[in-house]
Amino acid sequence: MKKYIAGLYFRLSQEDERQGESLSIDNQRHILRKYAEENGFEIYDEYIDDGVSGTTFDRPQVQRLLDDAKTGVINTILVKDLSRFGRNYIEVGQYVDYVFPAFGIRFIAIQDNVDTAIRDSNAMEMMPIMNVFNEWHAANTSKKIRAVWKAKANEGVFHGKKASYGYIKGTDAKRTLIIDEEVAPIVRRIFEMYASGLSPRRIAEILNAENIPCPGQYAFEKLGHKGKPEDRRLWGQITIMQMLKNMVYIGNMPQLMSTSVSYKNHKRYKKDQSEWVVVQNTHPPIISQELWDRVREREKSVAQGRKTASGYTHPLSGFLFCADCGCKLKLNSTGHNKYAFNCGDHMRFGKTICFSHHISAKTLEKIILDDIRTMAQRVVLDEDAIRKEFERQNEELADKAVKTAKKDLQTKKKRIEELSRLMQIAYEDRMKGKMPEDICVEFIQKYSDEKKTLAEEIATLETKLTETETKQQSADDFIRNIKKYLNAPELTREMCYELLDRVVVGGLPKITGKERQIDIVYKVDISSVIRYKFQK
Repeated sequence: MKKYIAGLYFRLSQEDERQGESLSIDNQRHILRKYAEENGFEIYDEYIDDGVSGTTFDRPQVQRLLDDAKTGVINTILVKDLSRFGRNYIEVGQYVDYVFPAFGIRFIAIQDNVDTAIRDSNAMEMMPIMNVFNEWHAANTSKKIRAVWKAKANEGVFHGKKASYGYIKGTDAKRTLIIDEEVAPIVRRIFEMYASGLSPRRIAEILNAENIPCPGQYAFEKLGHKGKPEDRRLWGQITIMQMLKNMVYIGNMPQLMSTSVSYKNHKRYKKDQSEWVVVQNTHPPIISQELWDRVREREKSVAQGRKTASGYTHPLSGFLFCADCGCKLKLNSTGHNKYAFNCGDHMRFGKTICFSHHISAKTLEKIILDDIRTMAQRVVLDEDAIRKEFERQNEELADKAVKTAKKDLQTKKKRIEELSRLMQIAYEDRMKGKMPEDICVEFIQKYSDEKKTLAEEIATLETKLTETETKQQSADDFIRNIKKYLNAPELTREMCYELLDRVVVGGLPKITGKERQIDIVYKVDISSVIRYKFQK
């Protein structure tokens, strides 16, 4: 008689755990050991996957079981039922019908009466149907779980494994986040540093230099979270960037931001923000809405700022543009702690591309700071009049932009209609023999390419049009910000981020005493045109 050396396989998923004692590991062990004893099987080992879904075969213990079977360590596999082995009917069928027979392995699912040693049994004939049913059960369970998660997310129930850095998970029914006062000041400081003009990389460098534990290290040391070893090293710019985008810090709860491909494929991908579930005001905020808005403005700014070789970032870096070629002005050193700006294209390619726009950084700082102070003084003296002026100019600019966009949109749509008509004519002429096939194909391809280009341009225009029509620029925010700088002693990068959209610098006059023009464009679509006499 053949000696059967058995591997006992047990599996319990998180959903199975809710079904009660009948699916427990202990119950499975009792059934399998009793069966092995009654049938004279020698038990080699137990293989247990606890808390793992049966929709995937990427399970540590099932892989060990299969390796032992293929290498001949065991020649029999015992499971309580087919669903314990797996809920993917294709993979289960492949193993039972092809892999196991090829290696001389006997497979027994006790409660389903499946035994590969008895191929002509009714249970073996019904096995494909049972496998399909098991997979349907997995799909249906996945659907129900997703619905439960969504319902809880809509109620503001936090279901993350751990709270964001700066918070502790509460013990109430909704697991309401509680501010961790030990590290909350660090979160505020990170937002303040970024709003003031520091880059995520520089912020990380500062925190590391001060030996402040990164989120992973803090969670490991103070909160008992294990995590991955690589998460417990140093602050990095990616960590800072993720924190700056996390709306948890203003008291809102974003959830269901990622999902798996399907109940079979557990690889996760990020969902578009429009698909997130966001519940407002679920817990105390760490930062103010004002600070959050300043960070968002910084992100949208045309100026990201570049450091010099010595690590210095000028307040106006990235805000300055050449009035003649549109290139950004580049900072260059003119001596010890002395800097100047000039057209980037002129500095790279010489006067054949653009002429000199050289201007002292100190001169430019003074011009812009004086204009900000002057505008702040006007606001303080007559705030209502300034607000009305801002709103009037905003409306005029928006109306002009909308009219231009709508006109361009109409022209492009008419051209698409015309191209469709031309394609139809070309096709009909080909069918009537009036046009050779190669010429017809050439025309249709040409018209089709133009239609595709126009369709992309129309989509871009419609997006811009929607943004222009819905954009409500707030004069109140600008007025509140600029009033802070009535007596500002110097120009700072934070000031530039809050107030400036861009500064357009005119060319360098060839003759001393000639006027040079600088346009300061503020965030409320209002500009100051500065003209001053050039002095060598």
